[in-house]
Amino acid sequence: MNAPQTRPNLDHWQERVDLAAAFRWTVRLNMHEAVANHFSLAVNDDGSKFLMNPNQMHFSRVRASDLLLVDANDPATLDRPGAPDPTAWGLHGALHRHCPHARCAMHVHSVHATVLACLKDKRLPPLDQNCAMFFNRVAIDDAYGGLAFEEEGERCAQLLQDPKVKTLVMGNHGVMVIGDTVAETWNRLYYFERAAQTYITALQTGMELDFLSDEVAEKTAHEIETYPEQDIRHLAELKAILDDEGSDYAA
Repeated sequence: MNAPQTRPNLDHWQERVDLAAAFRWTVRLNMHEAVANHFSLAVNDDGSKFLMNPNQMHFSRVRASDLLLVDANDPATLDRPGAPDPTAWGLHGALHRHCPHARCAMHVHSVHATVLACLKDKRLPPLDQNCAMFFNRVAIDDAYGGLAFEEEGERCAQLLQDPKVKTLVMGNHGVMVIGDTVAETWNRLYYFERAAQTYITALQTGMELDFLSDEVAEKTAHEIETYPEQDIRHLAELKAILDDEGSDYAA
């Protein structure tokens, strides 16, 4: 499903529309933070050229035509008019430069994922089906060093070198998820926040928790990874809701 569109003369239009929809739903689910946080999507074969949100534009206003097209290998990016946010460039530029498998990347400070990132033990154990989705598929950064300018971005990118690991718990900071498409990455971001919410809420009960076995957790994670088109249908439904409401995300 695609929105009724006013299509400017821009390349990668469908990718732009999908990414804009993800921005809008991030706000609706209160997973954004002010005019911070950023998403990116590679659009060439080696992943070095990518779309990303404009500098400090609120997610609720991002349209497909607003997205910047930048080159991870262009050191003059921040010197040009309309340059991206420096921390977004530091984090996403490094990621697309060093991890070609990270076609799409979404970084937020959503509440429950950030709470998890602030615990001494930042692991997400397999407490339920959603938590099991991430079993043995999460990297943890325990070396937060300040805002994600280029040096910090380079360090974080090294933690996502393993293509099996598509979620990075950024200690004392937030979360980064990657994927092949906007639909896959958005779906992963949504479910990681839900899983973190379940785990953090369960901890607050003070009761003994009933974790799944490693065997069941791995089986569940594999089954979810191979479940047909759930991510595609998820994003399609979200776009359909925006379309019904007359949203301008696809303009």
